[in-house]
Amino acid sequence: MATIRDVAKLAGVSPAAVSRILNDDPTLSATAMTRKKVLDAAAKLNYEKKNSISKAAFTMGVVQWFSAEDEMRDKYYLMIRKGIEDYCIAHSISIVRVFKTDGNYREELSDVNGIICIGKFGNRQVEEFMGLCDNVIFLDMLVEGYSATSLTMDFKCSVRNALEYLMDNGHDKIAYIGGKEYTEDKELIYDERRETFIKYMREHNRFKKEFVKEGEFTTASGYEQMNKLLCRKELPTAVFAASDAIAFGVIKAIKEAGYKVPGDISVIGFNDEEMSEFSSPTLTTIHAPAYDMGQHGANLLYGATNLNISTPLKVKIPCHLVIRESSGKAKR
Repeated sequence: MATIRDVAKLAGVSPAAVSRILNDDPTLSATAMTRKKVLDAAAKLNYEKKNSISKAAFTMGVVQWFSAEDEMRDKYYLMIRKGIEDYCIAHSISIVRVFKTDGNYREELSDVNGIICIGKFGNRQVEEFMGLCDNVIFLDMLVEGYSATSLTMDFKCSVRNALEYLMDNGHDKIAYIGGKEYTEDKELIYDERRETFIKYMREHNRFKKEFVKEGEFTTASGYEQMNKLLCRKELPTAVFAASDAIAFGVIKAIKEAGYKVPGDISVIGFNDEEMSEFSSPTLTTIHAPAYDMGQHGANLLYGATNLNISTPLKVKIPCHLVIRESSGKAKR
């Protein structure tokens, strides 16, 4: 009997895409040709939809902080979600997917067995989600205390490793370009990358307040903030960007100003998006295993629910530096 993976292989798409197309997911951005390939493959293999994850006994609720449009601009949260969905497909788990902006998300989540919350949420929303279900996990957000399980990237260690690499290559004028994010309740979200950068640079007597710029986590904002730095008489020899999207904007601004990357200014990003391998120059960045975070989160939720484990965990996922062409020794 054909499975979703068989259909996906024949159609040349991911199992998650097959599941969402066959279940008429309105949030999926797929071309008419892709949908036709999936439907034709399902028909050719005599795939029976009764085997799809929508009929599974276990139902996992997935709450997304980002909108579908935001996901396409920043692949980090897209990869977290894909990790969750692929895990659910492999284990025949049904998914109820909602966005925090959906007016009826409480009703949608009323009968789920567990909830995964992706992104950043305010204290009020954290309490609300935990009131909807006994088993709730937060991904990419540290929940204060031990009221709920949370999985986050190890920002502190990864940022320090990146800065150590830069200093070992003679860089002592290092700038930080990041973004500010807020919860639905207008609470400023704590960014461990920024705080770790400031602390490390102060420890080494290299901190310059004017070298810290923040806008949004977008390429356009990275471009704008880098142009502000380029207007200064004293320029950094390296820039640490809090995301790859920001880093791409930083590189564009540097090039347009007539400087070379990394000849004049080195650039390091964060996330290791697929595009990082194909940018010009290819981007040195910190690999944040977002897909694995999604898989781990789904596995923890599923296991804790089935085994009646109520003890929450705080999990930090290691990241590592990927050295490519955008960084090198400081210009003397």
